[in-house]
Amino acid sequence: MTLLIWYIGLVVIGDAIAYFAGLAFERQFGSYPSMVAFIAMYFVVLWVAWQLAVRITAPRKAAAA
Repeated sequence: MTLLIWYIGLVVIGDAIAYFAGLAFERQFGSYPSMVAFIAMYFVVLWVAWQLAVRITAPRKAAAA
């Protein structure tokens, strides 16, 4: 359950960043390039958020006694 909570939180944060980056990109280059950039960032955020969530929630290895 913790993994899912971390994943959703990271995705929400990442998508907000992708959204505002897409808005800035749209003002600079237009709507079509902005859409392509946003979709690319969206899928990258999904992958990176999963990697981070797994790393954050991974069980800690006990030190060898």
